[in-house]
Amino acid sequence: MDAQGRGRAENVDPADQWVLNPDTGEYELRLGSSAPQPTVPGPRASRSAGARRGRTQSSGRAAARETSAAEVPPQRRRRGGTAEEPPAGRRGRRPAKKKPKAKKVLMWTGGTMAFVVLAVGVAGYLYLEHLNDNISSVSDDGASTGGFKKDEAINILLIGTDKRTGSGNEGYGDTGSAGHADTTILLHVSKDRSNATALSIPRDLIVDIPDCPTQQEDGSEKVIPGESGVRFNTSLGQSGRTPSCTMRTVTELTGIKPDNFMVADFNAVKTLTSAVGGVEVCLAKDIDDPDSHLKLPKGEHTIEGEQALAFVRTRHSVGMGGDLSRIELQQQFLSSLMRKLKSNDTLTSPSKMIKLAEAGTEALTVDSQLDSIGKLKDLGLELGKLNVKNLSFTTVPVKDNPAETVKTTVVLDESKAPDVFDLIRNDVSFTEVKQQKKKEKAEVAARLKGEKAPASEVRVRILNGGAPGGSAQETLSWLQVEEGVEKSENAGNAPAQLDKTTLEYAPDQAAQARRLADILGLSGSAMKPGESVLNAQGLPAMSLTLGKDFKGAGVSLTPPDKAPDDIKKSTADKVECAK
Repeated sequence: MDAQGRGRAENVDPADQWVLNPDTGEYELRLGSSAPQPTVPGPRASRSAGARRGRTQSSGRAAARETSAAEVPPQRRRRGGTAEEPPAGRRGRRPAKKKPKAKKVLMWTGGTMAFVVLAVGVAGYLYLEHLNDNISSVSDDGASTGGFKKDEAINILLIGTDKRTGSGNEGYGDTGSAGHADTTILLHVSKDRSNATALSIPRDLIVDIPDCPTQQEDGSEKVIPGESGVRFNTSLGQSGRTPSCTMRTVTELTGIKPDNFMVADFNAVKTLTSAVGGVEVCLAKDIDDPDSHLKLPKGEHTIEGEQALAFVRTRHSVGMGGDLSRIELQQQFLSSLMRKLKSNDTLTSPSKMIKLAEAGTEALTVDSQLDSIGKLKDLGLELGKLNVKNLSFTTVPVKDNPAETVKTTVVLDESKAPDVFDLIRNDVSFTEVKQQKKKEKAEVAARLKGEKAPASEVRVRILNGGAPGGSAQETLSWLQVEEGVEKSENAGNAPAQLDKTTLEYAPDQAAQARRLADILGLSGSAMKPGESVLNAQGLPAMSLTLGKDFKGAGVSLTPPDKAPDDIKKSTADKVECAK
């Protein structure tokens, strides 16, 4: 029987059963005569109404007993735990033995603290189990990298659905929605955790959705056919597609394979903002949007719950009145939420942290690689290393769909979008991170600066290490015919595939390496000082291995070292007012 049954059968608190024996100077456990009981009560149950009544009534009895010689302290741990004790209900009397008063006080305090620590430990374990039970997860269907790693860059796909389930959400219309990818953000956190980029993907972007192997409720697998030229938001919910299909679509679109995904519905916005006590936002004008139910005057406001949901849903009253304007509003909201989450006001408030843990585990659906509170904690610790001033928000560059007369969808801006995707793939910050720039400058200075050999003296073997088939021969022809690198040869496939193209060379080939790097557009990080190899003529040559980043002969392989000036971006540390 637990504490609830043992100490509360007659509204008796377990703490009231410890009584000071005036003859021995020891505290003894006095049990009722109804039945033999274990000698030490277990930890108290959770804060139920009965528990609160028990404490109130027992306090009254304790006060009454203070008129006698016996004082009743809170429950304590008995000394001499190894000694054999008489059965409960037949406790014998020990010989009288006086003890110093100070020693009695220490014994009582130590016993009480031991019980408190035990109770907290048990409660903590039960609470973690409770949080684990809150978590909903679905299979990633092999679309992810297998989960984030602590020593690598992290890519998390955040999906907000337009599903109307949950209390109070029926009035927003489209109640039968299957839950499409209404708001999607690819969050990239750098390997050194010094910076991060939150890339918003417009829901009305025209994309190709690939075939999606999807686990069904009965455990079987079904391949949901892909579609070409459809809205991005249909990558979730449509035709039974799950978040893993949105993940595959993002990989197809950006070339970046997410590590994990998190899905939030309308309730998540309401509960998370309430858990932190509201989020501060700023409006540059009055807003009265009957569609989103947002009505706020110009100026600064603290919003939570239904009002916060209305804020992130409004679009007709801001900017150009479309989805792209709403994305900017959402980015401002998320910046403010991040500032609030990182603030001392939140981190030092146990009640807010508990509410946040409850709201986060109840409101989010995660992939099967993040299905425990321990894994979520590890991810949270990695994200917690980030300074919000180096968290950049930007949007996939798009332009109006030229195939439409009435502009309702957008397509990729091919002149800008590839650079943005390259920045993220190459872990380049959208903010000025001094540590990263200093490291890159030193690397480039050491390997690219110096004398360059004539192209006619460059001797190199070309291997395919992950580039499309035929790339080695294509590069060979281009180097010999267009660039005058005649001492080059096709060495076939490399023994292993590489993500990035590399050029390995011996110290005495540095001048040749600098010339070839200049021709190919290689960065300093792609140049690998090492050893030479013998070519078909038995002469020492460098090794050029074309990696998965190879885009074709003559296409520069130097990744951009900063975001283009015309790419609109903001950082989470700055307060911006919605216009």
